[in-house]
Amino acid sequence: MPDVIAYGGDWNPEQWPEETWRQDVALMREAGVNQVSLGIFSWSLLEPAEGVFDFGWLDRAMDLLAANGIRAGLATPTASPPPWFAASYPEALPVDADGRRLHHGSRQGFCPSSPIYRDRALRIAERVATRYAGHPALALWHVHNEYGCHNARCYCDTSAGAFRAWLRARYSSLDELNDAWGTAFWSQRYGEWTQILPPRATPSFTNPGQQLDFRRFSSDALVELYTAERDLLRSVTPDVPVTTNLMAGAHWDMDCWAFAAEVDVVSTDHYLIGARAEPHIDLAFAADYARSLNGGRPWLLMEHSTSAVNWQPRNLAKAPGELRRNSLQHLARGADAIMFFQWRASRAGAEKWHSAMLPHAGPDTKIFREVKALGTELAGLDGVPGSRVTADVAILLDHASVWAQDHPAQPSSELDPAEEAKRWHAALWRAGITCDLAHPEGDLSGYRLVLVPMLYLVSDAGAAGLADFTRAGGVTLVGPYSGIVDEHDRVRLGGYPGAWRELLGVSVEEFFPLEGPIALESGGTGTVWSELAHVNGAKVLDAYATGEPAWTRHEQGGGAAHYLTTRLDDAALARVLAAVCAEAGVRPAATAPPGVEVVRRAHPDGRAFLFAINHTGADAEVTTPAGARATVPAGDVLILPEVPGGEQGTH
Repeated sequence: MPDVIAYGGDWNPEQWPEETWRQDVALMREAGVNQVSLGIFSWSLLEPAEGVFDFGWLDRAMDLLAANGIRAGLATPTASPPPWFAASYPEALPVDADGRRLHHGSRQGFCPSSPIYRDRALRIAERVATRYAGHPALALWHVHNEYGCHNARCYCDTSAGAFRAWLRARYSSLDELNDAWGTAFWSQRYGEWTQILPPRATPSFTNPGQQLDFRRFSSDALVELYTAERDLLRSVTPDVPVTTNLMAGAHWDMDCWAFAAEVDVVSTDHYLIGARAEPHIDLAFAADYARSLNGGRPWLLMEHSTSAVNWQPRNLAKAPGELRRNSLQHLARGADAIMFFQWRASRAGAEKWHSAMLPHAGPDTKIFREVKALGTELAGLDGVPGSRVTADVAILLDHASVWAQDHPAQPSSELDPAEEAKRWHAALWRAGITCDLAHPEGDLSGYRLVLVPMLYLVSDAGAAGLADFTRAGGVTLVGPYSGIVDEHDRVRLGGYPGAWRELLGVSVEEFFPLEGPIALESGGTGTVWSELAHVNGAKVLDAYATGEPAWTRHEQGGGAAHYLTTRLDDAALARVLAAVCAEAGVRPAATAPPGVEVVRRAHPDGRAFLFAINHTGADAEVTTPAGARATVPAGDVLILPEVPGGEQGTH
């Protein structure tokens, strides 16, 4: 990737008469834009009728960008098949669990398993690739757009056949599948592969193993679509990096870890949720997740908004300065590209009320002035691109566990594993601790502390990985309802948490979901959930008023494994996390008051940048580990460069 911060957004020249294009590019240069995403939803214009292609307008747009020194993240337009596709191949349209075939009229109107869709998608992708290979504006391939955002699962007969093929590759025999799914229950045992269907609408609960495997299959089907396009693009332009924009931390239907293993660089989209009390903490989670998906390397923020979006019940505009603060927060947590949806606000269509870099009101606006100021600032941040964020703490996160726990027949409907991971991350954020996300089967050796907020499902390899990390000297904190089932969603027998009973020195005999809070001896409370646990070598650090363990610690090898048998209230969780951080020797990047976020990006040679982001309405003082002090004005961001030898300045 270039040694500058990529800055820009989605440019959709096809929505506008060509006389506006030169104005667009002139304003881009004025704003400091150096890269745009192009052609994302242009299939119906590039191929207006099947087999009839028109690239003239895109040729002129690409040439105009090149002439003005602006790079293109050129898309394959396969996220939105044109009207002729639906009219000619209605069997390729998606079908929901109730058997309804969904029609053309929005986007992502295709079955991911459709061979017809795949063939036509590869054909248009090949045309785009061969036409623009070697073009001076081409910097990056942007495959598709937000895979699975609207068609993550299809239940049609084509998908059913593909699901059966996927299952036959996963299981050596039908007997093995029957055992994995526990089909002896409710007379579900299969005698022929052809009897197996997707988990369509049924009179009662679907089989949990079937539902879980269908979620896995559906995610894999999307990954296969991506890799098919990626491989085609690589065959034509082997030196051009290929990516697709994920929705890390916001969209749980795709396995982001699986996608991340296939892209040349991780890119993601992020939008604030207006209903959240502190949406900037959600932003930090999404940014940390994107960085973790890219193995700690810099990643690309492919989309965020300059102000309001168009798809929430109440679409809140951003306050003055919030555009900059959000952007620099992503940058602080490892982004090397700050991109928006979109460049020019659409005049028509479903996203006409989505904000843009150039609003409907034109350049003499708050948004465009802030866009220009940010472009100037990013251009001056020499040395930031390529630097990395490192973390001593990891939260284990696995999509398969989220999917398994999503089955409706659970002990409590109030346990949300994704939200619990975010809540633990938020507690660390408030403590100033930078955190990674990690797959349970990933390498944990670089961390001091590993947190397991609510990992209901874990494989044997994942269970062993956490035990090995702890016995090698790490500190572990496992939350309730973790380690309960294996990778097939079968209960680990002998007492909960089955995967980690020995590691934790605790055995749980029964779950007790709560209707209200339960008091702890420490003065805190448990909420939503509690467990009847017995210690088997562990030490009780906190208990319910009735005496049963609520928080335990068990020494293992050179490390220690902590366990919580309840979902602690926020204040109690913060105290426990502070204790395990102290035990593990984890410290914040700097000392800052509440609401001030401090993150450090560094190069291997010692050059570093301390980002101090003030999310409050009052000025705040930050003290670095070296003892330097800096005042961060209310709502502002300071970037404090560090150089080898301890000198520090202010940007």
